[in-house]
Amino acid sequence: MKVALLSDCYPPRTGGIESQVSDLAVHLQAAGHEVEVFTATRGAKGERGGTVETVDGIPVHRMALQLPRDIPVNPMAPPMVRARLQGGGFDVAHVHLGVVSPFAWDMARVTTGLGMPTALTFHCVLDKAALTLRPALRTWTGQGAVLSAVSDLAAAGVRHAAPGVPVGVVPNGIAPGEWPAGPVRSTARPLRVVTATRLAPRKRVGALLRVVADAHARVGPGALVLDVFGDGAMRALLESHSAALGLGDVVRWRGSVSRSELAGHYRECDVYLSTTRLEAFGIAALEARTTGLPVIARADSGVGEVITDGVSGLLAADDAGLADALVRLTADSTLRTRIAGHNASTPPSQSWEQIADLVVGEYLRAGA
Repeated sequence: MKVALLSDCYPPRTGGIESQVSDLAVHLQAAGHEVEVFTATRGAKGERGGTVETVDGIPVHRMALQLPRDIPVNPMAPPMVRARLQGGGFDVAHVHLGVVSPFAWDMARVTTGLGMPTALTFHCVLDKAALTLRPALRTWTGQGAVLSAVSDLAAAGVRHAAPGVPVGVVPNGIAPGEWPAGPVRSTARPLRVVTATRLAPRKRVGALLRVVADAHARVGPGALVLDVFGDGAMRALLESHSAALGLGDVVRWRGSVSRSELAGHYRECDVYLSTTRLEAFGIAALEARTTGLPVIARADSGVGEVITDGVSGLLAADDAGLADALVRLTADSTLRTRIAGHNASTPPSQSWEQIADLVVGEYLRAGA
């Protein structure tokens, strides 16, 4: 099967959709499919304007413009992509969408307009955007496109936007071998808490700091530290907020690191903490869980679908519950080591071999 993957973002940009689309391309190719990628992200050497480069053996059509901060937007791309899709002999198009994905929305119009079998996957929680998107989804599904989302939580929003249309669930995938488990530390002082996130409002890093401040006040000085991996425009503001909360010696801002470096850091930590709510899946939490870390997260986020409360982590109904869970794992080494031992010895069910089969099932559904 020849597959066109279309996404606003792709490496060298870093983030959830970027890593998932690039990993999907690699695993589809390994399964014997022919894959090409169309993206509005420029290449590592500035490739753009329709340049085709090969990354991991996969042709990547760089449809980027030269824009400030390399914003992945190109309203002039549709005619060029349309021509390449028409002449490329593709069997199916797979468009990857977020709440704000101008390139992907353009690509959905292109592929459905061509009559190509099209799978549309949502990597986001639509929330208030659901009704706004209803006319577009009605048009595209009327032209044969099939819909899916990366979690039940995300799928519920898509069903609200497209009432009466079947919506599949295709979770994000992980290669467990890239996230090997580390040793389980039965004694940990200070407890090393870690998170990996973009420093953006949607990720609720301010709430994360407040949760840690609450727990820190209850467990006392020297009991825990927090490593924050990731970067973003809010970093300076968040650093100031951290200092104002009295966390200057508790929170350590680690910046962006490679995937392998992050896996290594996880193996030196004790607990992963997530405060996100509008998180469609929570791939960072799953990666941390795969290395053996107990995960503390909100039950009303997508992370709640990959973490089992009391087994692979602790889920909470609200931020106060997150602080309670952090205090509990700081004080209860027996519970912490039991969860860590389970995670280290039990690979997650979302391995790429299984997820790739689900994706191909969506392609067959689109073709039918």
